[in-house]
Amino acid sequence: MEELTRRKFLLNGAKAIALTLMGGLVWSAYLSEAKANVFVLRPPAALDEEEFLKHCIKCGLCVEACPFGTLKLATQGEAIITGTPYFTPREVPCKMCVDIPCVPICPTEALDINLVSNEKGLLDINKAKMGVAIVDREHCVAYWGVQCDACYRACPLMGEAIILELKRNERTGKHSFLLPVVMSEVCTGCGMCENACITKKAAIRVMPRHLALGEVGENYIKGWEKGDEKRLENLKTRDLSLDKNKQIQDYLNGEEF
Repeated sequence: MEELTRRKFLLNGAKAIALTLMGGLVWSAYLSEAKANVFVLRPPAALDEEEFLKHCIKCGLCVEACPFGTLKLATQGEAIITGTPYFTPREVPCKMCVDIPCVPICPTEALDINLVSNEKGLLDINKAKMGVAIVDREHCVAYWGVQCDACYRACPLMGEAIILELKRNERTGKHSFLLPVVMSEVCTGCGMCENACITKKAAIRVMPRHLALGEVGENYIKGWEKGDEKRLENLKTRDLSLDKNKQIQDYLNGEEF
């Protein structure tokens, strides 16, 4: 009887240890996903990362719809939320399909078709903002003086998203630099430039826009641009409204103004 009790005790102890280990593995997997890398490029028309993850049901339809094998589903162990679509430009960039088959097929609007539609409601892949290309000037051979325009020629919006800036080579006094410069407001983040880069590790890389670009805020206005002048008018209207509300509150509180 005593032997049976002892055996039962050991068996229950072993079960408890097994459950603890299993729970640890599950918790570890959860933490791995919770700390997933924010450096991830999503398909065209993806919502902001937080909203995208709320809407994406990991169905894989966008991956199946991609005719070039650009999109992949993240697997366990990758620093990306498991089951969500992403792409790696250095391997296979977005080919900028005119009909953007990966977007309309999304059942939850995690890929919002409105983000890649023009004023007439027609699909326009040039409106995609998958990321933005950033040039590493220290390792781009064009900035060394080597004539290379691989990224410029690979860009589907050549002369718009990437331009070549002509600069005199002060070191030799005889040659000119042809320097690739990315226009962030035009760049779609397709990654064709990164894929075409001739250096061992790409000297031009596509990064998520929220990581790569700064934000000026409301303190500075480009007065020479009508769009910014309109923004200034909106700010003034808002500020006047705030001042008026403050005056009303001060009056109700019996304070002079």
